[in-house]
Amino acid sequence: MANEFVLGALSMSCAVAGLFFVRFFRKTRDRLFVFFAIAFWLLGINWLWLAAVQREEDLTASLYVIRVLAFLLILYGIFEKNRAARPR
Repeated sequence: MANEFVLGALSMSCAVAGLFFVRFFRKTRDRLFVFFAIAFWLLGINWLWLAAVQREEDLTASLYVIRVLAFLLILYGIFEKNRAARPR
């Protein structure tokens, strides 16, 4: 019971962090914030899915794909931001 509560709190905090990044995007129009928002929402879905499914090895192993995708989005956003800032 307590584990599901913590996973739900993690999921909610990721959703709120994503909303903050959307707000920052609306103020600055910097695409890096969009990548961060989507990545945090993916991590929130990851935590929510982990709380909802039973602890089976084949289901929890597929959750790593979502985490990798979220972190790749963050890396791509940082790469794109640095590439755009480079003078030509």
